[in-house]
Amino acid sequence: MENYEIVKKLEEYRTRIVELRRAVKIEEVQDLLTADEALMTDPDFYKDMNSAQKVLKRVKTGKDIIETHRNLVELLEELELYFEMHKNGEAELDSEIEEIINKIENELGDFEIKMLLSHEYDDCDAIVELHPGAGGTESQDWTQILFRMYTRYVERNNFKLEIVDYLDGEEAGIKSVTFVVSGEKAYGKLKGEQGVHRLVRISPFDSNSRRHTSFCACTVTPAIEDDVSIEVKPEDIRVDTYRSSGAGGQKVNKTDSAIRITHLKTGIVVTCQNERSQIQNKERALAILKSKLYQLELEEKEKKLKTIKGEASQNSFGSQIRSYVFHPYNLIKDHRTNFEIANVGPVMDGEIEGFINAYLKSEFNLR
Repeated sequence: MENYEIVKKLEEYRTRIVELRRAVKIEEVQDLLTADEALMTDPDFYKDMNSAQKVLKRVKTGKDIIETHRNLVELLEELELYFEMHKNGEAELDSEIEEIINKIENELGDFEIKMLLSHEYDDCDAIVELHPGAGGTESQDWTQILFRMYTRYVERNNFKLEIVDYLDGEEAGIKSVTFVVSGEKAYGKLKGEQGVHRLVRISPFDSNSRRHTSFCACTVTPAIEDDVSIEVKPEDIRVDTYRSSGAGGQKVNKTDSAIRITHLKTGIVVTCQNERSQIQNKERALAILKSKLYQLELEEKEKKLKTIKGEASQNSFGSQIRSYVFHPYNLIKDHRTNFEIANVGPVMDGEIEGFINAYLKSEFNLR
């Protein structure tokens, strides 16, 4: 490896580690760890097991952060040492230098993503809703394709997907679907998927094989029911019951157990038809409604469009966060990060980690 290449790597790693240290607030992490370890010495520490478990989890997280950061700093110092020796003519150190660079690259990249998923609600499950936009049957079919993409992503990551509400399209595809993704950092990883997804392709529904543009809006909400202190009064909501319906008759129970709850003040509507009883569906719908109301309350308090929910956008041309072009060429591009992939097949099979990681890093201006 040439000297200028090593110098470039050294400069890049120094900058990334400094930025990450600032974002993570290492000193604050160390102070909290010291305080928590002091709590653990109290003879009554384990009397409240719920509180103790939270402290133990913080201690483990704090130790992991500090240890990983220290290891990265040591690797960087080792690389600097080997580079000095390399400049003095010891060419046989090339393999050692490349090995250290590979270690730093992998560990730093993993650490960046892990730390970017350390926000308050990143550990929550994700409530995902897909709604077709302009384009009729085309967009409903596109919604089904996106639903398959997220289903494959869930499978690839050993997550769990539970359908809460599913409504077939009139001719093809999906008119709407709500599902909950459960797994490690599910909301943290999927929150960047919120927005309008745009598809350009030759329509399979057009006998003249013309090119069509379709849209689908994706909403992602953290499932924060355990922490929600929102009170939903009976007079604030309207509860409707209806017969469940699902694709092929397999997804849901075909009884009058489906529930639609409308929050009158905000206009938020939540439907649930996945559970076997009307009572269960109502409980689940209320939990989702509370998550949405709590999220809305946070946004209003902080007076930001982008906190937990992200930017609201119109479900039509010009408002998309990502474009999927299948014709006249193959390209998937995220318009927020400019991250793009020409091989569309794996992405539609659930390999969306590149887009997720690019979004997370862009939020913190990390490379």
